[in-house]
Amino acid sequence: MAERDRLRDYRGKRDFDRTGEPRGRGASAGDGPRFVVQIHDASTMHFDFRLQVDDVLKSWSVPKGPSADPKDKRLAVPTEDHPLEYEEFEGVIPRGEYGGGTVIVWDHGTYEPLSHDRRGRPVDFAESLERGHATFRLSGSKLHGEYALTRFRGDGSGDGEEAWLLVKRAGEAARTQGAPDPRRARSATSGRTLAQVAADAAGK
Repeated sequence: MAERDRLRDYRGKRDFDRTGEPRGRGASAGDGPRFVVQIHDASTMHFDFRLQVDDVLKSWSVPKGPSADPKDKRLAVPTEDHPLEYEEFEGVIPRGEYGGGTVIVWDHGTYEPLSHDRRGRPVDFAESLERGHATFRLSGSKLHGEYALTRFRGDGSGDGEEAWLLVKRAGEAARTQGAPDPRRARSATSGRTLAQVAADAAGK
């Protein structure tokens, strides 16, 4: 599917004359594949987990945020694909716009696809997501080590509500520490909190 078609839902929900979110140029976001975790103070506070797959960021809303504790099984609800440039987006989405509220980049970096078939042969990452189970190793400023995304509801066809679990694999970089308090968390790019980003935007 062409990049412009994959971003159709994303663009259809936004008025780019009002929001500072990127429209998406289809440009590479540097050495990939990339990942980003954003905290979004919308109508409901949540984390957005995004993985670069080809020319877009596949995205999930994770209410409690990614955890480094393998015992935590985090609900992850798919959202529309986002442009690669969204990895760098931090700011305030105006009220009345889709997803209005303050956004910070909590973590970002690269990831290594690890999915394989029963014979141990590598499986294309996009294909592993379509099948409903993908494993990968994160290398961020805060998140490290192996994680898995597993679909447990829906079939990815768009019929019915789809839901996944995001789980840390036991072993290297595993900790008993969950996600931070989102209101106290600081951006990995600017060092600001949600409140500071909102205040800076209001002061412009």
